[in-house]
Amino acid sequence: MPPTVVAVIPARGGSKGVPAKNLAAVGGVPLVARAVRVCRAARLVTDVVVSTDDAGIAAAARGAGAVVIRRPGEIAGDTATSEAAVRHALDAYEAGQDRRVDAVLLVQCTSPFLVSEEIDAVAAAVVEDGADSALTVAPFHGFVWRDTGPDAGSRGTGGGHGVNHDKSVRPRRQDRPQDLLETGAAYAMDAAGFRAAGHRFFGRTALVRTDPARVLEIDDPHDLARARALAPLLDGPRPGALPTRDDIDAVVLDFDGTQTDDRVLVDADGRETVAVHRGDGLGIAALRRAGLHLLILSTEQNPVVAARARKLKVPVRHGIDRKDIALKQWCEETGVTPDRVLYVGNDVNDLPCFDLVGWPVAVASAHDVVRGAARAVTATPGGSGAVREIAGWLLGPSL
Repeated sequence: MPPTVVAVIPARGGSKGVPAKNLAAVGGVPLVARAVRVCRAARLVTDVVVSTDDAGIAAAARGAGAVVIRRPGEIAGDTATSEAAVRHALDAYEAGQDRRVDAVLLVQCTSPFLVSEEIDAVAAAVVEDGADSALTVAPFHGFVWRDTGPDAGSRGTGGGHGVNHDKSVRPRRQDRPQDLLETGAAYAMDAAGFRAAGHRFFGRTALVRTDPARVLEIDDPHDLARARALAPLLDGPRPGALPTRDDIDAVVLDFDGTQTDDRVLVDADGRETVAVHRGDGLGIAALRRAGLHLLILSTEQNPVVAARARKLKVPVRHGIDRKDIALKQWCEETGVTPDRVLYVGNDVNDLPCFDLVGWPVAVASAHDVVRGAARAVTATPGGSGAVREIAGWLLGPSL
């Protein structure tokens, strides 16, 4: 019987450096969902667990296919250790699944460019090669200095000495021992040994070398900006980041806040008007020509919704209290499998529909919880061409 290997992703809701950090999108995907997906793609991982105290993170994790374990408040604060979260998740998982875990992984979703091969490598070091613990490292060639003067830490006043070198000798890189930098991305531990030791480094620790170009930890807004800029280069053609036409048979669109900017203009007679984006109309027309089933679904009973649907030649169901029930009925009538539906929304009343479909998508201006629950997030806000952007995902940027 193969060993049970559980990947634990700690993801607190609180973050001082980057608010709602674990729900921030990189490459169109919330960080916690990226981590879940890469773990699920690993050959040796039996199950993926997200330990969180936050409802939005929990929704995003479930949407990506993880088991969610609610983290108690006493181990969810700023001073809580990752080890405490892993121990709690490990105990809860074993109790809930009634099975013993052989190896446990600690995977940080703040390392957005971790790949499944690295997950498998740290797991294999423990379950196949007999190491007690393992971690990802990257080659490091820099000279490290430490300020040890009387005013250490004050700019320009402390004395400095070399940590990994003698400052009086400057050997060439090829003449120096190879230093390795802990990436902070992935760790693996024998489960019984981890419980006994109480920390992640015990016994024989294996070092799994990774590509330094992919090493980035998101701790502040500048890190997040760099990650978003690098995503098109580092994600490359790896599957699963965004849907393609092969993944989708139908596109279902919310209206307010998705095809509009969520504002309503009311004149003196009480008549309401909204603004839509011409690019969205072009995108919807292209989706229709490509043979996709289309539907506009809205809770608002408003003539403007029906008028826009007629203009776009798209069926509409509006004035709906339970959008998820209406969506399910439409799928049955149309013969579309919900797993092949892409649903686009922006607010919490869209979450029940997110749970039904294979591709829940949030616009960039969506509520934080909605972005967290989405499988993909547009770079464009609602009402500014988000639907056109999605059409580009499915049909190519030159539609």
